Amino acid sequence: MHNPRLFTDQTLTPGAQVVLEGSVAQHLGRVLRARAGEHITLFNGNGQEFAAAVVAVSKREVTVNIGAASSPQTESLVHTALGLCLSKGDRFDWAIQKATELGVGAIAPLYSERVDFSIPPDRIEKRIAHWQQIAISACEQCGRVRIPAVSSPQTLQHWVQDVGAEQKWVLHCVDTDSTRSVGDGGAPDHAALLIGPEGGLTDQEVALACESGFEVLRLGPRVMRTETAPVVALSALSVKWGEMLG
Repeated sequence: MHNPRLFTDQTLTPGAQVVLEGSVAQHLGRVLRARAGEHITLFNGNGQEFAAAVVAVSKREVTVNIGAASSPQTESLVHTALGLCLSKGDRFDWAIQKATELGVGAIAPLYSERVDFSIPPDRIEKRIAHWQQIAISACEQCGRVRIPAVSSPQTLQHWVQDVGAEQKWVLHCVDTDSTRSVGDGGAPDHAALLIGPEGGLTDQEVALACESGFEVLRLGPRVMRTETAPVVALSALSVKWGEMLG
């Protein structure tokens, strides 16, 4: 087993012995077939990660000794709230995964005029848990030590009027008077990015965002798919803020 990196919501303290349960224990014991003496890395979203050694493995539990803590500098300097309009199939899952890898701070699934479906009320809790697990798995893979929260779906209007940030961007492929390039301004502490659904945002939705302090961000002359747009926009903003190629 190659030193896997796993998330647990349990308290982790150097020198303590912890009994892992639930999905993390099942993954270690049944999937990775961990054995006593093997080494793993654990994190619980508090900004640190911990070396750990497996002590014992049973059907439902894995006992580990917690070793030294470290604080890898894998988090973005900018806390970016991503408003992502819902899409069908696995496109939305893919967008959450890649946005997490790119350091997004929070993800808000949004209903907009061109989102032509809704999630049944009795399935919302399960869907949010599914999206949150995608973010957790992405953090395990990419080395992040904080988990971006995925909120309950809400309307675009509510999100753009409620989200607080020093820089706010709405991705739109049409030239407007408020269009800016990503080269303007420095890195804020908090930012917000709005991405539309398949078919894009309506002019009225873009205008609503601009009335709420958003500026239009245009990334070239081509129309991107809804799952591609957040990857490109977050990458461009990371370059702008000096996180990439800096």
